[in-house]
Amino acid sequence: MANITLKGNAINTIGNLPKTGTKAADFKLTAVDLSQKSLSDFSGKKVILNIFPSVDTGTCATSVREFNKKAADLENTVVLCISKDLPFAQARFCGAEGIDNVVMLSDFADGNFGKSYELEIANGPLAHLHSRSIVIIDENGDVIYTEQVSEIVDEPNYTAALNAI
Repeated sequence: MANITLKGNAINTIGNLPKTGTKAADFKLTAVDLSQKSLSDFSGKKVILNIFPSVDTGTCATSVREFNKKAADLENTVVLCISKDLPFAQARFCGAEGIDNVVMLSDFADGNFGKSYELEIANGPLAHLHSRSIVIIDENGDVIYTEQVSEIVDEPNYTAALNAI
């Protein structure tokens, strides 16, 4: 399990992010239009998974805004922003913010994504939500970069993530 903190207080995830060089596990998540999306829907593209607890927090919202700005210039790359927020909340946020370069996906239905990628928070006040993480998958479906943000209120390292592409 990964040891992370929430405002300096120790919490844990249920496991560790996938290792680089391994095949990324497929998943089914709910889009803002309530359709089902899977990793295989984006095959042949580089995929950035921007994963976070809730778009209703400042840091999470900032990460979506930042990747939305950067995604416009990325060739053959899609950014999937994943949380357990309801698709309606994700759609409301994107509409209010003018977010249109990322794909918002929700793991609210069964939580299997958070469990499969072992980034679900195991304890503390955010238990069962997703930890702040980045996973980048290449065109062949291989994991080429991961970041488990050690302090959940901190932003991910955007530069390192984008340089991995």
